[in-house]
Amino acid sequence: PCPLCPTAAVTGSDEEDDSDSSTKPIRSEKKNPVSLFQTGGDPPKEKKTKKKAPPKAADSEEATPETSQKNSNPKGKMKKSKKAKEERPPSPAIEVDNLEEFVLQPAPQGVTIKCRVTRDKKGMDRGLYPTYYLHLDNDKKVFLLAGRKRKKSKTSNYLISIDPTDLSRGGENFIGKLRSNLMGTKFTVFDNGANPDRANANWSNVRQELSAVVYETNVLGFKGPRKMTVIIPGMNSDNERVPIRPRNDNDGLLMRWQNRNMDNIIELHNKAPVWNDETQSYVLNFHGRVTHASVKNFQIVHDSDPDYIVMQFGRVADDAFTMDYNYPLCAVQAFAIALSSFDGKLACE
Repeated sequence: PCPLCPTAAVTGSDEEDDSDSSTKPIRSEKKNPVSLFQTGGDPPKEKKTKKKAPPKAADSEEATPETSQKNSNPKGKMKKSKKAKEERPPSPAIEVDNLEEFVLQPAPQGVTIKCRVTRDKKGMDRGLYPTYYLHLDNDKKVFLLAGRKRKKSKTSNYLISIDPTDLSRGGENFIGKLRSNLMGTKFTVFDNGANPDRANANWSNVRQELSAVVYETNVLGFKGPRKMTVIIPGMNSDNERVPIRPRNDNDGLLMRWQNRNMDNIIELHNKAPVWNDETQSYVLNFHGRVTHASVKNFQIVHDSDPDYIVMQFGRVADDAFTMDYNYPLCAVQAFAIALSSFDGKLACE
């Protein structure tokens, strides 16, 4: 059976999504999703408008989270979707004035940042070490990030850069990295701060951990869909990320999560796909943003509000994928989580 088969991955009647959905924030009625990510003391304040914040009216209807199960028209045919797509207004321009700031800044509330990941395998050793590029999925196709696995590392180690041509660890464009454990089942995402061994007196220069990803085998052993746990720092009352700067390996996101020390950290999971008898496959509804079946297709949600899609990722061509993310993720977090899904995992395939 093809995992997350596209014929069903996009089922659902498009018409119901189109009812002026540009004005609807993509969330369920039951909770304000912002409160799900709040860990620092005070209740959420109204978001202070920052000058770099993208415009609020994103055309978010394609990513409106709704599982194929809950569709009022589960057999909704997709014949009209092409036509509907052409009539939709394009996404508003997302301003990226300062690239370094933008890729580390959480997505504005109520806006889905839609991106495209391309994989380049051409060139000498690119078959083994492809370069991955992240662009905004809009008319301008603004470049955001590039990532590539380092060659001489014992474990998988991806460098993330804000320059598509400079993927060196020492360069000024280095913005973060993704590092795996020996098994390739647990990953940690760091920003470009210093190793704790090189900390200054007040630790302010030490790298932050932006996210961790854990892959588990599932009940079907190696054949079924993957199970992912994503651990991210919580947000404070100003809707900014709580800095997590571990002083050693026993204080990082993974260890805190394993020890159930959940202060200031948030646990997310991938949404479980639903088995579809008709197509004999596992399906998720990506609302037209994903077109190819792949074990790599996933949606990340908070257990308390599975209708609010924090991030989704999926294949649209052999070497092209869409990656959409929402508050509280930033581009570096989402891109690194996507990179972890490309890594060859002994335990999960």
